[in-house]
Amino acid sequence: MRQILFGRPLRSVAFDVAVSGFVVLVGLSGALKPPGGWWATGVGAAMAATLLFRRTHPSAVTAVVAVLAGVQVAAGWGPLAFDVAVLIALYSVVKYADRLRDGIVAGVVAAVGVVLAALQVENAVAWWASAIWFALVTGAVWLMGLNVRTRRLYVFSLEERAATLEREREAESRAAVAEERTRIARELHDVVAHSMAVMIVQADGARYLFDRDPQIAREAVRVVADTGRQALEEMRRLVGVLRETSAPEPAAGLDGAGPAGLSAEPAHRRPALVELPELLDRFRAAGLRIDATVTGEPPALPPGLELTVYRVVQEALTNALKHAGVGATVALSLAHTADAVVVRAADDGHGRPVVRPAPSSGHGLIGMRERVTVYDGSLTVGPRTAGGWQVEARLPLPSPATEVMA
Repeated sequence: MRQILFGRPLRSVAFDVAVSGFVVLVGLSGALKPPGGWWATGVGAAMAATLLFRRTHPSAVTAVVAVLAGVQVAAGWGPLAFDVAVLIALYSVVKYADRLRDGIVAGVVAAVGVVLAALQVENAVAWWASAIWFALVTGAVWLMGLNVRTRRLYVFSLEERAATLEREREAESRAAVAEERTRIARELHDVVAHSMAVMIVQADGARYLFDRDPQIAREAVRVVADTGRQALEEMRRLVGVLRETSAPEPAAGLDGAGPAGLSAEPAHRRPALVELPELLDRFRAAGLRIDATVTGEPPALPPGLELTVYRVVQEALTNALKHAGVGATVALSLAHTADAVVVRAADDGHGRPVVRPAPSSGHGLIGMRERVTVYDGSLTVGPRTAGGWQVEARLPLPSPATEVMA
């Protein structure tokens, strides 16, 4: 953490104090020698004090130093050691001034000062030598300041561009999350509407069969109760999706979903797990080699959870096709345990650029993370040691106790 003094970094303040101290010492070294004596030392000390503000007010500091240098020339003292302050002020105004015009004006004033200082040399040969030497030193300092200024502005432009790209990336992520949540909410709404339709049909059947066949009527009522609990749980998740406002950070390595050119799903249609073989065939036709395995006894999943599993498989294969490329081999496993469904897709990364677009249902990793979060699951993505990429999603199954409480 950088320390601040007088609104500036402590390191910069310490450096400027050291520069001013150096100028003061140089001025004191000639205090007892003519010309100027202590008066010249006072002018040098004033220049040194002015240099303390060379970063925050470079143009004003240069103007004050130029006036003090003019006093020195008017007094006929000639070039003195503390005139190094003039070069420091010239460098500072070129580097730190808001407009380069101030640096150009300072360069012109410095050129006039070089001529005036050289005129105070009596010998003609010495005059020319002094003029050339002063001009070379002053010009080198001015060009050095210009070079540092150019690099400084270039770095600032890169930082500003990076900040702009980061803001755009965050805005795109928020928009993607909002769109994906809208999609999830719409699909959950379809699930709830379907459940309500089933409840109405079963309730009507139970009412008509209550006297004729009580056993079938009781079974219909049981279906109504089970379906109602599932619908209530899906409604709770739907409300949670609509209430959530924070956007998760996109993980590195996957940059979102691929295009949806091969998707054969019409809008507002809710696919089911029984359609997974058809989905895998579409990806195989797009160029992936898929080795799919299913372990465990598949339980009867709630419609919303079944849809989430389908979408996770779809997006995992989409990312494999997009990033690993055509011809890559994907090991896809769907494991059913007593308390969760685990989807794992691992590609070998050995493919070639995609020729045909990949079927997709949303925004890749952002969409997967949103869907898994709705069902209190976990999503793990990352590179594999042997090469390629792996996506693993664990979706806990709703317990009977939870359904009853819901």
